[in-house]
Amino acid sequence: MSILSDEFTYIVYTFALITIPVLVKPQLDEEKKPTFLSASIGESVVFNCPLDFPHDNPIPYILRWNKENETIFSWYNGVLTASNIFLDRISLLPHRSHLGKGSINLTNIRETDSGWYECRVLFPNRTPSSRPNGTWFHLTVDGGNVLAVPPTNQTVMEGDPVLLTCITKEDDVTVTWLKDGVALSELADLNERSTIEKKGSLAISASSMADLGLFTCEVVDKKGEKQSASAFLNVQYKAKIVYSPKEVYFPYGRPALLDCHFRANPPLTKLRWEKDGFLFDPYNVQGVFYRKNGSLYFSKVDEFHGGQYTCTPFNDIGTDGPSPPIRVVIQKPPVFTITPGNLYLRKTGESVEIPCEASDGDDSHRPVIVWFKKDGTPLPADRVIYSGGNLTLTRIQESDRGFYQCVASNEAATITSETELIIENTSPRAPYNLTAESTMTSITLRWIPGFVRPNLNYSVWYRSLETPEWRTMRIKGRETNEATINNLNPGREYELMVLSENQNGDGMFSKALKARTKGSPIERPEIPQEFKSPIDSFQQISAPRNIEIELSRDGYLVAWLPPEFGQDSVKSYTIRWFRDGEEPAIVETVHLFHTISEFHEDSVYFVQVT
Repeated sequence: MSILSDEFTYIVYTFALITIPVLVKPQLDEEKKPTFLSASIGESVVFNCPLDFPHDNPIPYILRWNKENETIFSWYNGVLTASNIFLDRISLLPHRSHLGKGSINLTNIRETDSGWYECRVLFPNRTPSSRPNGTWFHLTVDGGNVLAVPPTNQTVMEGDPVLLTCITKEDDVTVTWLKDGVALSELADLNERSTIEKKGSLAISASSMADLGLFTCEVVDKKGEKQSASAFLNVQYKAKIVYSPKEVYFPYGRPALLDCHFRANPPLTKLRWEKDGFLFDPYNVQGVFYRKNGSLYFSKVDEFHGGQYTCTPFNDIGTDGPSPPIRVVIQKPPVFTITPGNLYLRKTGESVEIPCEASDGDDSHRPVIVWFKKDGTPLPADRVIYSGGNLTLTRIQESDRGFYQCVASNEAATITSETELIIENTSPRAPYNLTAESTMTSITLRWIPGFVRPNLNYSVWYRSLETPEWRTMRIKGRETNEATINNLNPGREYELMVLSENQNGDGMFSKALKARTKGSPIERPEIPQEFKSPIDSFQQISAPRNIEIELSRDGYLVAWLPPEFGQDSVKSYTIRWFRDGEEPAIVETVHLFHTISEFHEDSVYFVQVT
């Protein structure tokens, strides 16, 4: 005969004098290989257990997790149970696509957690009640030499004592506790309420809502070996008010917000407002709404909204009581009586006075008026004068240009008026600190601008000390503070200057700098008299070279190179431009460039440089 049980089959053989039961292990449908896992002390590990239902049809079941043939965790019909040693450390994971429905998470691993684990399913409404679907796991705990039992996650009520376990293997060790990564010695309030026991555990005499967080136990033995483990402390308390202003000002005719400053763990479930001792229900008051955080939003404030308000927060545990009364005062926002002009134009060195006046909406008193520069730079204290709401700026500098804001405010609201100060353009200051580096045929010149301004261009003037004629080279890059002059003669000394200019005209020349090209000068042989031209007073001059036209911000920039022959005899250049059938426009210049701003769109122009 045979007898069926949940997990084993008993086969009973009957003899004349004695009955002998023999224990036989269940036969599996197929051989299942165990899963080997490993974790360190204080870490967590997931046991993935897929459930095997008859014919793949889910039916009511009991989930059991066994360790060394003892049940340590079970689930049935939503009810979870765990043995004491695994309490608060083992949990059923929510069903996910990559994890089985019987999967669990074991946290705060201890050395004693190592061993064999089995996941099994029983079907209470089916015969037989079990299936051969046991899943085996072996957990290896990589224990250190200093920590035996790590701390575990805990949930306590505010005011209750707390004991965070951290048991060391030896007595001759140093134990340090941290909260959210900060040593307890640096947290004065918590440090006063806590002590570290002989074996390393942390005892907190009376928990506070500020104690919620991650606690870490760090252990260092005399050899310097270090090991740590962490646990989360969840401190629950009734919903409570943490701050309540005595008085709040609302701007008449504008939106306003009345906040209730509270804390709650578990989270807030309800918040009740009262006004002048009576329940205030926003759903019954036109133009007043609840925000998600429980605050009151007034879409348009009127006199009726003034009064004494209190708020009372609730959570699943209860409430710590209502807030102190908040007095809501209705006040009209400020209005400008005099506003600044849209634009002020001044030259450097001059002064400007910008008016600004405001009053409360009911003319009860004057609001506070403050001036700011919109870009955030501070106003120059030594050059600013305040008179009422007016701003006077003396000895104007280039840096004073920009937008200014007049801000008027009272307890209810703040208003702003804006104006712009423009500094009239002046000729740029001369560049300075010229330096030069030379090769045999070139000189690289560098300089510091007089001051940085937009649309600032530079040109380099240079000449050989052997000739009186100056040559110029325009620098095309607006942000460039250096230039290289090529095609120079070796071993010659040159004089160089830099001119800064903008759309209003030339600025000042820099001081002249002398620089010599490297190498020895090339000696030109003396030409015999009989081979010289009979007309010494005349030398043929070739045409300017490499004429280029580029579109620039100020118009069309025409640039060219000096002629190949006779450039030392050139006094000036003539630029002509015209459309077919029209008289040409003519301009003379000593530069190697000129900007034409009179071109019309959709037209064809002819440009000549001679």
